[in-house]
Amino acid sequence: MAKLYFKYGAMGSSKSAQALITKFNYEELGMTVWLIKPSVDTRDGADLIRSRIGLSCRAAVISPEQDIKEAYRAAGKHDVIIADEAQFFTPAQIDQLRDLVDEEDLPVLCFGLRTDFLTHFFPGAQRLMELADSLTEIKTVCACGRKATVNARIDGAGRIVTEGSQVMLGGNDSYIAMCHQCWKKKIRKQQT
Repeated sequence: MAKLYFKYGAMGSSKSAQALITKFNYEELGMTVWLIKPSVDTRDGADLIRSRIGLSCRAAVISPEQDIKEAYRAAGKHDVIIADEAQFFTPAQIDQLRDLVDEEDLPVLCFGLRTDFLTHFFPGAQRLMELADSLTEIKTVCACGRKATVNARIDGAGRIVTEGSQVMLGGNDSYIAMCHQCWKKKIRKQQT
């Protein structure tokens, strides 16, 4: 029986690496994978998924206006869908992925962030939390050793940013995974 999976974690928790390893594992068994990513994620190129450890693969690019069910059917039959940066899909697109699970008996594995730099849900991630059959946290650690849950946005001087648009692409130069306690402490320290 197919399921909708949401595997989420803070920045640097190896979500993209796990998505690409999962793709490899399915293909090693002779199965076909439709690898997708949202068009807003252009950090490594429009159609490239790249992990921090160096794994990379081309993916189909889905724009916010696109119907994922129609795009899937146009791409031809596959055994599984793997979506990276799934937090950037619209709630309607998450509903479409859910429909593909139900209508096509197709496993759909979504990897992404749960919350933004202010600890607010991304709309796509919120819908995944509501609809997924399986929720798995991919853990990483804060510099203090606690579990990191916050995607702290930082400026060029390493200060925590507490305002701005929800979406700002970046890697280690723009974000640090932190525990909530360290994040709050650092913000308070900056205010004094």
